[in-house]
Amino acid sequence: MRTRPIPPKLRALLEFGPILAFLIVYLTYRNDTFLIGGTEYSGFLAVTAAFIPVFLIATGALWYLTGRLTRLQIVVAGMLIVFGGMSVWLNDPALFKMKPTAIYLLLTLILGAGLLRGQSWLEFVLEDSLPLKHKGWMILTRRVTLLFFLSALANEVVWRTQSEEFWVIFETIAMPVIVFGFFMAQIGLFIDHGTLTPLRKPVKAPGRKPGQGKKRKAPRPQGDG
Repeated sequence: MRTRPIPPKLRALLEFGPILAFLIVYLTYRNDTFLIGGTEYSGFLAVTAAFIPVFLIATGALWYLTGRLTRLQIVVAGMLIVFGGMSVWLNDPALFKMKPTAIYLLLTLILGAGLLRGQSWLEFVLEDSLPLKHKGWMILTRRVTLLFFLSALANEVVWRTQSEEFWVIFETIAMPVIVFGFFMAQIGLFIDHGTLTPLRKPVKAPGRKPGQGKKRKAPRPQGDG
């Protein structure tokens, strides 16, 4: 299905708005507790419970407006339901904090399996966004696979050793900045292995060569008298 274009600001709002809202609401209510259905929940879990439907509504709106969701967006939504729902149901915030680790490891395994087959499954997902030759896709896939593995490792270290507030800021602010910086660092790869054809130089009109003066017309012979 062909993707319908939407304004970039609206797309950014639907993709990043829920995450930003989660961060703001969490920082506001992180020290509070909430009694829901006779069960006491921390501010983190209460905000998580509210975040799940907001994220799903935004994802649904993005699908409705564009007519398409990437496989990664579908996977993230599914894991949010599973890990977020289990965290709230079991009243255990650790499960929600493990969600990024599970996503990163799953992506590492998927991309790694493709590399073992000599294929870039990253190309299968992003070929419409990044014009690269096959060799470029293989190099980028190896680098992205390593990025996902290190991200999973970093998430485990942070949530197990740092405060809850630090983990939230790490996942909502630091990780997007790291991923953005990673792709900015790949500019050389995009230049060396890109498939964009350079603009053709304007064809010169047929005529004299550069530096050649104008041809003078021979004088017309004059008649006698």
